[in-house]
Amino acid sequence: MFDPASESFRQGTIHLDEARKAYADLCARGLSLDLTRGKPSPAQLDLSGPLLRLPAEGDVRAADGTDCRNYGGLRGLPELRAIFAELLRIPADQLLAAGNASLTLMHDIIVQAQLSPLPGAKRRWADEPEVLFLCPAPGYDRHFAITERFGIGMVPVELTGAGPDMAAVEKLVASDPRIKGMWCVPRYSNPTGEVYSDECVRRLAAMPTAAPDFRLFWDDAYAVHHLTEERIEIPPILSACEESGNPDRAFVFASTSKITMAGSGVAFVGSSPANIEWLLGLMAKQTIGPDKINQLRHVRFFGDADGVRRHMERHRELLRPKFAAVYEVLEAELGPYGIAEWTTPKGGYFLSLHVPDGCAREVVRLAGQAGVALTPAGAAFPLGQDPRDRHIRLAPSFPSVDDVREAMHAVAICVRLAVAEQTAANAKA
Repeated sequence: MFDPASESFRQGTIHLDEARKAYADLCARGLSLDLTRGKPSPAQLDLSGPLLRLPAEGDVRAADGTDCRNYGGLRGLPELRAIFAELLRIPADQLLAAGNASLTLMHDIIVQAQLSPLPGAKRRWADEPEVLFLCPAPGYDRHFAITERFGIGMVPVELTGAGPDMAAVEKLVASDPRIKGMWCVPRYSNPTGEVYSDECVRRLAAMPTAAPDFRLFWDDAYAVHHLTEERIEIPPILSACEESGNPDRAFVFASTSKITMAGSGVAFVGSSPANIEWLLGLMAKQTIGPDKINQLRHVRFFGDADGVRRHMERHRELLRPKFAAVYEVLEAELGPYGIAEWTTPKGGYFLSLHVPDGCAREVVRLAGQAGVALTPAGAAFPLGQDPRDRHIRLAPSFPSVDDVREAMHAVAICVRLAVAEQTAANAKA
């Protein structure tokens, strides 16, 4: 917890009257800025403009001669799966290319597990008295929304900066057969930006679980979304699980939603041969095959895995200045007071701002009133409840660099006012 009486706080002094005046001036400016969701900017979407001209008329045949205009191909195009198998480090025959949204795949696999026993399961999840998921937090709000929708209980687990608290995770899964799954964003996590350590990955793969059908929902959404020249790799979870004698433990998800055009891309799921056959048998009741024309379009656009890497370098050049603007403003306007901490991720779309306990909701409220929309405080926690009311997710990808800088100036003013008001209230108590 940040202590306003600490030495770090006394590096600078927030005067309540000055903080109130700065906020009044901010409100008078009539801003309308939005940092709520991690959407690609128009300039990022323009990078994929050639996709709209692909495939060319008459270019409808896949490498094996399949006419992509017709039904079939439940696994997705082999050549596209080969590209992303290399990037995700998953055997191509254990990777499916599906529709446009990995979130749909996550949602549907949970539904399928409710209705049909997973490999190794004694019964359907719907027949269990209670189902629980571990939820590393802060985490992805849409993950938590899926489990909430199906009445799956959520057990928060703290993140350490190198992944979830593994001592807590191992103790929980070993003792409680109700725990059937765990959400994971292992690389450039939404919203902290942290990367699971090699040790964390190996322990997740090897840990004993009371539930024989326990699954890791491994959302490798930012596998190629680097913000620095360093391309961080983590151990491939499927290989780690197989080597640990738990081959069916993980489902791996990814998509091109933040690579090409959001909402018009391709989603992927990889897992063990047993899990993939289980899933294919159930998917066959839902669809005769994915949009192979869109998959072919992506094959023509990228060519190979190096084509994806080159494309993501262009994304990095657009995103990096926006994250730099966030750091610059926070350091200049909050750093001297010692009243906030923030993450500096090496990839992904988000970063986390931590303010003093009890202040996050007020900061978000003040910012909204001043015309700067932020993700609701607590959204990165199960059921929207941050027990310390200190976390704020920042998403600088969509606005221009100038708008990001202006929005962060506003956030800094709101943080200073919220802390000054809290300090004054505590002094009176």
